[in-house]
Amino acid sequence: MDKRIIVKFSGGREVTGALKGYDQLMNLVLDEVKEVMRDEEGNEQSRDLGLVVARGPLLVLISPVDGTEQIDNPFAASEPTL
Repeated sequence: MDKRIIVKFSGGREVTGALKGYDQLMNLVLDEVKEVMRDEEGNEQSRDLGLVVARGPLLVLISPVDGTEQIDNPFAASEPTL
């Protein structure tokens, strides 16, 4: 509780915020939420959303912000070698 987390939703949205509460259905209450938006070129933008209630059935990933880093996808299609 009161720790910053990253939440990814089905459909591709991603937010970070402070966890304020949850229930048995994994509905989350997040405060100080920022939505992170990325385009095809990898450019990143964010917007403040404030207080958010996230429905549990839509969640794909919940991760702490501290101690995590983004890595390249090892399964992404690379250019064919000849």
